[in-house]
Amino acid sequence: MSETTAVKRPPEPDFSTMTVKQLIDYRTAENRWRASGAARAILGEPDPGAAVEWQDIALPGRDLPVRVYRPVSPAGGETTARTGLPLVVHVHGGGFVGTAAQCDWTNSHLAARLPALVVSVEHRLVAPGSPLANAADDGWDVLRHMVENAARWGVDPTRTAVAGESFGALVSALTAVRARDAGLRLRAQVLVNPVVEVTETMCDYPSVAEYAYSPTPALSLLRFLRRLAVPPGTDARAFSPLYADDLSGLAPALLVVPTKDAVADHGRRYAGRLRAAGTFVRLTEYPQARHAFLTLPGVEPQAEVAQAEIFEFLRAALAG
Repeated sequence: MSETTAVKRPPEPDFSTMTVKQLIDYRTAENRWRASGAARAILGEPDPGAAVEWQDIALPGRDLPVRVYRPVSPAGGETTARTGLPLVVHVHGGGFVGTAAQCDWTNSHLAARLPALVVSVEHRLVAPGSPLANAADDGWDVLRHMVENAARWGVDPTRTAVAGESFGALVSALTAVRARDAGLRLRAQVLVNPVVEVTETMCDYPSVAEYAYSPTPALSLLRFLRRLAVPPGTDARAFSPLYADDLSGLAPALLVVPTKDAVADHGRRYAGRLRAAGTFVRLTEYPQARHAFLTLPGVEPQAEVAQAEIFEFLRAALAG
């Protein structure tokens, strides 16, 4: 994967009429821009205290790229040789478009400051023939691989958390449930502007009605996502943590909810369900922040405040 600097951002298409070819062309161009130096004025500069690199990991039936953030020594910028680091498995936002590179600012700061090994999953994007089930498997399989190979990665498997934004928060929430069911104890889950249901009612919320077309065409995006993520014959509730039968015994959760966001009510409602099940949850709302604000530190002043809250939450959760 290359990160190009001389890249122009493509215009946003009409998602209500997009063809498969247009989808592939758009996300290829958009992801190239998000991974470029040209995007950093908006997406933020990586922390120099973390080394950032792509690696491929072998998973059942496939190799999958991950973006790895490892703390470096303050002296010469050398990668820290220490072992026993906490582990944060991160999933980037964007279901049909997006790349782990768009989250370099947040993940590099977490890696440098906690310090921790942060591994961001370059999950399979939803598309015709690639439903949400693929991305959900990618999140879970990367977590399981990291824990089973902890010594090789230099991490402490007993100090592990998952985190994600938007669609990535959906994958992270599903991963937290699977971890509990498999007996894998997580220390924390961080869900930022989460989408937590993909059923036919995913748009039936006051926040969706209020922010359906501004500041983004959210309603069209959500409908397009659902059409790709849960093709006919899919049990959408099985991929909607909001409707999980049992939300007890999950890792303590931090839910970060921007209020100027169509899916704000997704986060609020999920926080209520977690509390009702006896799972610890902290819900923090950021007034006037928009969707994906955490990944936009160049234009969203509250991104730094939210990043600091996430750091403190994970620092306490992952303490030795």
